[in-house]
Amino acid sequence: MLERLATFLHANGRRVLAVAIVGAAIAGAFGLSVSKHLSPYGANDPATQSVQATNRFQAAAGRQIDAGVVALVRSGNVRTAGAHARVNEVAAQLRAQPDMARVVSFYDTHDPAMVSRDGRSTYVLAYFKPLSDKELKDVAQQVENRFSGQGDVKLGGDAVANAQVNSQVSHDLAHAELLAFPFIFLLSLLFFRSLVAALLPPLLGGLAIVATFFALRVVASFADISVFALNLVTGLGLGLAIDYSLFMVSRYREESAVSGFGAEALRRTLQTSGRTIVFSSLTIAAAIASLAIFPQRFLYSMGIAGALVALLAASLALVVLPAILTVLGPRVNALAPRWLARAAEREARPDERGAWYRLSRFVMRRPAPIAIASATFLIALGIPFTGIKFIAVDASVLPASASSRQVNDTLNREFPPNRTAPLEVVVGAPAGSPEVRALAARIRTLPDVSAVATAQPAGAENSLLAVAPAHGPLTTETQQLVRDVRAIDAPVYVGVAGQTASFVDLEHSLAVHLPAVLAVVIGATLIILFLLTGSVVLPVKAVLMNALNLSAVFGILVLVFQHGNLEGLLGYRGEGALDATQPILLFAVGFGLSTDYGVFLLSRIKEARDAGAPNSEAVAIGLERTGRIVTAAALLFAVAIGAFATSQIVFIKELGIGAALAVLIDASVVRALLVPSLMELLGSANWWAPRPLRWLYQRVGWRESLPAVN
Repeated sequence: MLERLATFLHANGRRVLAVAIVGAAIAGAFGLSVSKHLSPYGANDPATQSVQATNRFQAAAGRQIDAGVVALVRSGNVRTAGAHARVNEVAAQLRAQPDMARVVSFYDTHDPAMVSRDGRSTYVLAYFKPLSDKELKDVAQQVENRFSGQGDVKLGGDAVANAQVNSQVSHDLAHAELLAFPFIFLLSLLFFRSLVAALLPPLLGGLAIVATFFALRVVASFADISVFALNLVTGLGLGLAIDYSLFMVSRYREESAVSGFGAEALRRTLQTSGRTIVFSSLTIAAAIASLAIFPQRFLYSMGIAGALVALLAASLALVVLPAILTVLGPRVNALAPRWLARAAEREARPDERGAWYRLSRFVMRRPAPIAIASATFLIALGIPFTGIKFIAVDASVLPASASSRQVNDTLNREFPPNRTAPLEVVVGAPAGSPEVRALAARIRTLPDVSAVATAQPAGAENSLLAVAPAHGPLTTETQQLVRDVRAIDAPVYVGVAGQTASFVDLEHSLAVHLPAVLAVVIGATLIILFLLTGSVVLPVKAVLMNALNLSAVFGILVLVFQHGNLEGLLGYRGEGALDATQPILLFAVGFGLSTDYGVFLLSRIKEARDAGAPNSEAVAIGLERTGRIVTAAALLFAVAIGAFATSQIVFIKELGIGAALAVLIDASVVRALLVPSLMELLGSANWWAPRPLRWLYQRVGWRESLPAVN
């Protein structure tokens, strides 16, 4: 199949490039505005009680259950007529906003909890009508525009925070791209030793990103996709395109040094590196697509976007890049200083006894001590992971300059606790009914209850009890309070919503769906690596090494973000925990990327073994042929996705740093030390498979014989 593709591309290279240019223009025209069509974060499971209770209330009351806008007013002494007039003016501006259902201020409720401890600030709560997340984002931006320039008013609340997160994501994406592309080009130039060749990885990365943006624009027309998917598309698209470009161009140069810049070199390149790219992309796409099992918008969006970008990056590497190489021919080495050109020519004829060969031989002479030391090192790095704690995404993830973050911090610091983030208890009975009064009295007797507000009517048959907990919304005590309220035996419907209930339900939903995700990721990895190698030992070993690698990554993330180390260097404020979705996202992405480099190395080892080399020699040759490329690919990928460490949103920093660590640790400790040492220890057992599976591999395994070189 790949041989026929190579023949077609060599004969039609210019036509393929013309089609690619037109396609890129169309994709760019429609895809680059995709962020306007995407939704906010989205961590709710529609099947959970918190979501169902919220929907019940909103359908009955005709408004959102939580305040979409919290307008903090620095009014001066709230007991003065001037303060009263100013707060009423702010409330009137909010009531005039389209789609506003209810506006409440201190002067409506006379609730002392709505006044700061110094008596000089208060806040106004504004509730929107039931709107979609996209609509809420738009109206929240309108509210921000209305109050821009009013220095005594700062806006917070869920809707405003989500709108500001969306805006920050777009800004951070542009900043990360501007930061990453120059470094990627310079590193590519150092690796390829040619200006023309160095332009190919960022070019392919840009095409992969634009193509995926276009695909997401199409998907967003019938599915609800989170705007955060764009971060993964940018980092992963650029990184994978770089990986595939490195392997394809390096192999093409290697083959061209033997058979010249012609059809034969392209054919051999696609049959070897092309085959590897197919397996790599399928593994990564399967691993990340497993996230679509989760019902949370943030995670399933990452699954859809990650699978799309992996497959599109591979498709471009298999079709567009060979067409470019065909058109360029020997000019792929053009525009290089003479000393760089000579170095490129030497590297196109790899030394079978180079530094990576010698390193692998050194490792394989001492396999047991090096394997034990490497595994112990990774396990030690992973120990902090055993103490991981989780939080939910809220305004605290935003930079200190964001108004919703400032409002959130001020409410926590200067006002009685938890009045804007209570437990929202939805009751299937009228507000003044005996059932509601009895339930409120029962809740007041529970531990860790600070106050229970008067029941609010929600239509004729439902009501809402706002329960202020004595501790913070995500503390263990408040989470237990949610469970205690839910455990009350009442004769009417009782459902608990609000921030704490949503977090409790999020953790439960993630735990319920995680086993299926693990099964898909591990199962897909085992199957794809078996089809590549014909062995059952190598896939199992790859899964175990990936687990060691990821445990080390998670341990480092706990040290950095949960324990608050490197706050000054990375520019964030530690919250003492990680976002609950990040370890799952990093598991899928990191597992796929680790397997990606494993596929590159194993394919070269198998190629050498199929050519007759003994196990140890095949490992040494494979590491020599891929060591420099994998190292360069890991560095470039770390730059591409590590650029998100500059994001102003904390959990995007976690994603960027975590993914960068995953590829760097995998390319160094795992591929350079663990792989050769374990390959040597197992010897011929590496390639073992039971007879039925050997029979199956002979029939379904993908093997393409290489044509002889004249």
